[in-house]
Amino acid sequence: MKFESQVVHVGDRKRERMTAIPSTTPIHLATTYFYDTAEQLDRIFGHEEEGPSYSRYENPTNSALEELTTVLENGHGSLATCSGMTALQLAFQAALIDKPHSIVSSSSIYGATIKLLDQVMEPFDVNVKYVDICDLAAAEKAIATEKPGCVFLESISNPILRVADIPKIAALSKAAGASLVVDSTFACPMLMRPLDMGANIVVHSATKYLSGHGDVLGGIIVSDAEHHENVRMLSRIAGGTLGPFESYLTMRGIKTLALRYERQCQNARKLAECLRSHAAVERVYYCADPNHPDAATIKELFAPNLYGAILAFEIKDADKAAVLRFMTRLKMVVPGTSLGDVHTLLLYPAMASHRDVAPKMRERMGIRENLVRVAVGIEAVEDIYADLDAALRTP
Repeated sequence: MKFESQVVHVGDRKRERMTAIPSTTPIHLATTYFYDTAEQLDRIFGHEEEGPSYSRYENPTNSALEELTTVLENGHGSLATCSGMTALQLAFQAALIDKPHSIVSSSSIYGATIKLLDQVMEPFDVNVKYVDICDLAAAEKAIATEKPGCVFLESISNPILRVADIPKIAALSKAAGASLVVDSTFACPMLMRPLDMGANIVVHSATKYLSGHGDVLGGIIVSDAEHHENVRMLSRIAGGTLGPFESYLTMRGIKTLALRYERQCQNARKLAECLRSHAAVERVYYCADPNHPDAATIKELFAPNLYGAILAFEIKDADKAAVLRFMTRLKMVVPGTSLGDVHTLLLYPAMASHRDVAPKMRERMGIRENLVRVAVGIEAVEDIYADLDAALRTP
């Protein structure tokens, strides 16, 4: 099946132990499961037979979602977690089992991920080295020097939209014996599938494009065969799994992912073109820009005619106070700290996603005080632009 059909059908209509088959996966709220014989339950606990026993290990609603995300990312297996950050932490831990406790990470990443690496991983003796992952020479040198157990990058960086050459980084990682972990939240599997490019683990914040409606907090880890059991083992011990109701909502959201994401990408491209000529806008960051520093990589890795649904722009001569006034003037665009919803969201990185990153480090990352990020929704693009335009023009 093609992607547009997979998002609608995979994971649903399971026939096991049912006389009537529900057209969509039900919400299984039970924490505990038993079987006709204790011998079968013993086989379930011993992983000799598939089936749920306790919801921290497996839940039928979660399993349906995990089957779906595994297919969409062309992986070996998935785990649904209670947040994207939980997914990242489990992914890092799974990648480092029986490997050097060292991570080479892209320096252009989400602020909370920097905190996870610096304040959670490093205190447990995990060395973290940051590098410009789009500079292949610098990345190769860092990987060769650090000899890490894990290499980490974002498929599209947050918030200035740099795109690394994943196949080449994957080859460098493999040669060094390191696992490549990719946070692909900004891309979603409709735009690219990092596992097909050589990555070992792909992470999503299910809160974003997968669920798509601003009503789910969750994460997804999709792994290759080498890492999947490590991911499941860690979750069986530590928990952090997604609740069945959130799994149901995420699965329901994914059914319209192909339609939503295509519309969002179209809107983002048109909006970027309009903002480039706006008198109050200094610079626009968007992956369709022919002058994008990673234009060649984008052409090679992205699905045809899709460039993502996120853009960022700098407001001319604006300081923090001016940006906050601009945000307050918005009428339809939501000034909120998320992305991927059906409605357009505008985020101020210096206030939200990268608030705890030191100002000098933000500057080195290219995040200036006048930068805002727009996660474009499915509204009429004329209305999105009109709202931004009015807020930019008002003194």
